[in-house]
Parts: sequence; structure tokens; C-alpha cells
Amino acid sequence: MKVIHLISGGDIGGAKTHVHMLLHNLSGTIDVTMVCFMEGPFAQEARDLGIHTVVFPGNNIFKVFRQLKQFILEGGYELIHCHGARGNMFGALLRRAVSLPVVTTVHSDPKLDYLGRPLARISYGAVNALALRRLDYRIGVSDAMTDLLISRGFDPDKLFTIYNGIDFTPRIPPLERRAYLDSLNLPWADDCVIAGITARLNPVKDISTLIKGFAQAHKECPALRLLIAGDGEEMEKLKALTRELGVEGEVCFTGWISDTDSFYNALDINTLTSLSETFSYSITEGARFSLPTVSSRVGGIPYLIDHGVNGFLFAPGNAEALARHLVTLAQDKSLREHMGQRLNEKGRTQFSLESTLERQLDIYRTILRRKERKTGRRDGTLVCGAYGRGNAGDDAILEAIVRELRQLDPDLPVWVLSRKPKDTRQAYRVNSIYTFNIPRFLSRMGKTRLYINGGGSLMQDATSRRSLWFYLFTISAAKLLGNKVMMYGCGIGPIQYPSNRRLCSKVLQKRVDVITLRDTHSKTELDAMGVTAPEIILSADPTVILPAAEAATVDGILESGGLDPKGRYIGFTLRPWPGFETKVDILAQCADYAYEKYGLTPLFLPIERRLDVSAAQQVARRMKAPHYLLPDTGSSAHSIGLFARMQVVVSMRLHALVFAAGQGVPLVGVVYDPKISSFLDYIGQDLYTDLNAITLENLKAHIDAAVGRIGDEAFLSQGVERLRQIEQRNQAAAGKLLGMEGGGEP
Repeated sequence: MKVIHLISGGDIGGAKTHVHMLLHNLSGTIDVTMVCFMEGPFAQEARDLGIHTVVFPGNNIFKVFRQLKQFILEGGYELIHCHGARGNMFGALLRRAVSLPVVTTVHSDPKLDYLGRPLARISYGAVNALALRRLDYRIGVSDAMTDLLISRGFDPDKLFTIYNGIDFTPRIPPLERRAYLDSLNLPWADDCVIAGITARLNPVKDISTLIKGFAQAHKECPALRLLIAGDGEEMEKLKALTRELGVEGEVCFTGWISDTDSFYNALDINTLTSLSETFSYSITEGARFSLPTVSSRVGGIPYLIDHGVNGFLFAPGNAEALARHLVTLAQDKSLREHMGQRLNEKGRTQFSLESTLERQLDIYRTILRRKERKTGRRDGTLVCGAYGRGNAGDDAILEAIVRELRQLDPDLPVWVLSRKPKDTRQAYRVNSIYTFNIPRFLSRMGKTRLYINGGGSLMQDATSRRSLWFYLFTISAAKLLGNKVMMYGCGIGPIQYPSNRRLCSKVLQKRVDVITLRDTHSKTELDAMGVTAPEIILSADPTVILPAAEAATVDGILESGGLDPKGRYIGFTLRPWPGFETKVDILAQCADYAYEKYGLTPLFLPIERRLDVSAAQQVARRMKAPHYLLPDTGSSAHSIGLFARMQVVVSMRLHALVFAAGQGVPLVGVVYDPKISSFLDYIGQDLYTDLNAITLENLKAHIDAAVGRIGDEAFLSQGVERLRQIEQRNQAAAGKLLGMEGGGEP
């Protein structure tokens, strides 16, 4: 593989570090050349690192373009990789001239690159904005940067994410802590608690908030000290602020430092206060030294810092919140050590230099593979379902479907109909169309190969007849516009109205190629409606393949909600439904019973926040036992991780049962729809009662029986393992329709 990198040559800070580190290490694996457009320290340092560096100087754009074009063609390069405005400009000009794919790494928000420099923003900023749109692919240096690009209309299928990894190999700092403080002429006591930051002293880094927060924290914790490493235009202003706040003697400005190892080794707490950030090297450097971190919640930082787990996050500019977190860490040495160790572990496993290099090589391989990809007039898949409505179960279905489609073909374009297309694009890195933008999704259907009516109980009229008609319309339209049509891991029914049953039967008979079902009841419904033409496969709910979040992350979620991560809980997931109001007292008494008899603290976990929280509150108000309600269980992984911590789960929601069953948790079903009992029968868990038939005695008996199954791994796992095995039939059926029965390229 032969790759040429284009960069201005005047870069500093994180972009400089990223490019030098990346190319230095890539050079040992592939053929890399770096082209700069000016001589200077950047180019010379690259040469010193052994990077093959060429300079094309001069302001004559056309002359440089001709020289660069000839150089690329004669050099036999396969891919052009750009960095920054000037590199992007030449990449856009060269893209067609040399017929090579062009990718750029977006190191920072292009709209903030020339903050405070209006002329540069008008000139370089405008050129960069135009060039970015003309390149083939873009790489964000954090998930947050990728999200930002998606929000500005860039194609998710043409975006990648990479993080600024560092070498986590332990290093011995040149100076021990006392010696380093002495080198700065600081008479600080050995037992002081030192917070620190490395940053350019400019407005975007918002060091003033750090000083204000530190000054507030110092009043409560006099042992606190602050080291600020860096230089910039705000130096004198910031020094004046320390004098104004009376902390001049407790704050040290070190200026630019080259010995970062000794600096971080001297700290007890790492900080970052930026107003805008992609993914700061200072955060991973702190992780290498096992430093708990207090950071503004910006850019990609929350992907490394789990609030309350390995550090603390606060809203940008909120000095009061920063102060609280500094005090918390300063007063608890064991907490500092515990959080720092967690951060180091996460950094080593997910943000190391090795993972960054492998990710970059994988991006190159993907781009070159896509260049050779042969497709006809049609390509890709359109997925339709109840997405973008705040239902964790439906969102988990989409996540599982996208995951399985990517496994079949990582380059397959995926489009999704969603009520909130912007959120869906960012969450799943797919293109998305507003559900009821009929002209647009009909146009897309004319270009895709496969239409998926995706998961859940879409074929029902109990909650809405119009939704059933809409889904049947999209199925018919997709087939008439030339797609293969699949219903993916779905449930059927209840369809109550005779006219709807006839309509559904007619459409499914004529317009659907394959139906994979998540339960046996759905097969019975299809048989009753006379649906025989499509291939019908008994499978499972796609969400059974989804993993739980890491244990440390779930610990942090529980701690943030005031719960003990090692506590024993019984989970309740409830929803409003006709007849629910008459059972509120029974549910409340059973929750109290579980606490009083078994010491299980009731924890209410909503699946659809819009509805489930109010149902939980109705029950909670009637309870005597201590209890908790988490109003938002977060992502699918977070939700599954939370259900995994339950000793028993009592649920009206199917996906709460699926999430818990996948983690080996005993279940009690409250049945408002046959899909609940059908699922529990399917996995061999027989503890359920119809909502209208619930009594205090039978629900207590079910809880007793469920508690008796705690720890019975053989019983709890056998049904779930079977589900996971047969769920693969969903993916296999989709692969067959896409022409990849064995998986892989069509």
C-alpha cells in the first residue's frame, strides 16, 4: 500500500502530534510519503522521525498543482490523505486529475479553526469548507467530530472515526515529583494535592474557568495546588486573574514544557476546560499516568471519561461544578487512585497507539476495497420500523439489524426511515430519511436492492390502524420499485379488524419474499391469515445478539443515580395500558414484598421514557419500601448492562424481558399482549400472568419462584443460547436476498 499525505507544514499542537506519530509508525508497515507546502520545524521534525518528507514550496497554486500531480502519477500512489485547509484544497484539485480516492482527517471544528482571525476565516476557512465537500472520505478524530460532520450533512457512509492514541508503555519520568517542583522553584508541601493542565493559553481552552473553579475549591480544600503548562496570548490576563482571586501563590504557570512525563508524574488530578475540543492528547497522556480527570463535556472526551467511573465531566464554563469535582477528588486519595486505575485500563485497551494504527490501516483498506467494489444501478438497503421515537427496544432492534448487515457486507450502504433522522444518523452512522417524507423514500427505494420491514410488532392494529396501513404501503411500494422485501425478526399481531387481516394477508402474500419471526405465536397468526407465499422462517428477536456495557460503566451509571453498584435489585418495567390503573396497588405491594422478604430493592427501568416513567411513578407513590427510578437507561448497551444487575425482572415490556433473559436473569412477565407470553414460553421461562388476571397472591408466588431460580445458570441460559443460535437465521435470510448466502461480497 502506497499513501501520500498532504499538509501545509506549519501545523502545531494536537494535529502536529497526530500526524507525526501516525506517519512515523505507519512507515514501518506501508509506504508513506508526506508532502509539505513550506519548509520549517514541522517538516524537519518529520525527517528526524524517519518520515519520507518532500516540500513543494511557493504560492503559485497552479505550479504546485502540476508538480504534485506529476509526483503522484510517477510515484504510483494508491491513495491521497489530506490534513488541514491547504492539504484539502490540493486534494480536491487532484481527486479527478489523478483518479485516486482522497481522504482527509478533520482535526478540529472547521468553523472554529480561525477563531479571532476574520480575514483568515473568510479566505482559508471558505476554501477549506468547499474542499471538504469535494473529497471522497473524511476521518473525524473523535466520535464527536464525526457526529458534528454528520450534523452538517456529510454522508455517514463516507465517514470514519479515529482517536489520538498514545504509547501506553510505562516510562520512568526524568524527574521525581519533588525534584520537578524544585525545578520550578515551588515550595509546595509534599502532601499537597496538585491539579494540572497542558494547553495553549487561548480563549478556546477557557483556562479562566479552571482558575475560577480552582479558587473556589481551594477555599474548601487548602491543600490544593494548580500547575498550568502552556503559553499563549492570554498568559498575562490569566496571571492577573490569579492575583485578583487571591491564589497567585497556589498557581504556577510553567510555560511551554518539553518534559511532559515529569509534569504528569507530579500531578494528582488532570484537567481540561476547553469550550470546544475533538479529542485532546492531554487526556490520554493523563490516562497513561493513571490520573483521574475532570474535564468539560466537549467533543470526544465523554467517549474516554465515564462520569463518576474514571473521572468527572462538567458543562463548559461551569466553574462551580468544576470546583465541586476538584474538592471531591482532593479530599479522597483512594477515589483518585481508583478512578485513575480505571482510566488507565480503558485508555490502554481502547485508545492506545496500536489501536490507532490498526484503525488507520483498516480505514485505508476499506477505501481501497470500496474503490474496487462493483455494483450495478442498485445498491444498499432501506430499513423501516418504529425508529426515532425514544423506545429503547425499537432502537435496539435497529442497532442489531445494522450490526448484522455490516457483518454481511461492511461496505453496504444502509438507509433508515426514522422519526428523528438526525439522531439516527449520528447514533448508527447510517443515512436516514424522515419516516413520512414519502417522495424521498420512494426515490431511495428505486435505488436500493433490499427493503427491510424491521423487527418489532409492526404488523398489528391494537395501538394504531394507520401505522399498519403505512407499513403495508411501504412494503408494496418497495416491491413495485424493484426491491427484494424482507420482514426481519418480527412479531405478527394482534390484528383485530377483519378488513385489516384481509389487507395484511394480501400484501404479505404478493409483496414479501422472506419473513423471519421472533416467536411461535406469530407463525400461528400468519397461518390463520393464510400467508403461505413468502418463505417463513422461525428465528428470534434481533436484540438477543447485543452485548452489555462494561461493568465499570454500569457501576458509574448506578453510582450517578445514587445506587450501590453491588446492591441487590428487582427490576420493574411497566407501561400504561387499559387495566393497568386497577393493578397499581398490587404492583406496589409486590415491590414492597420483594424488599421485605428478600432484601431486593425495587428499581424502575423504563424502555419507552415517554410512557413508562409515568407508569413507574404511579406504582412508586403507593410503595413503602425504598426504591429508585432511572428516568433514562441510555444506550442499548447501557440498558442491557443495567438489566444484567437485576436479581429478578418483572416486566410488561418485551424488550426488558429480552435484555434481561440475555443476561441470565429470572423473569416474571405481566402479559398485556400475546407476544410476552409467547416469548417466555419460547425460552422456557413460565412465570407470567395476564394483566387483567393479576392478583397479589399469584404475583407474589411468581416472584418467589423467580427468586428461587437465581443462580440456576443451567436453567436460565439454555433458552437464551438457543435464541442466539436461531437468531442467526435473520442475518442468513438477509444475506441470501442480497446474494451473499455465505456472507461476504455479492
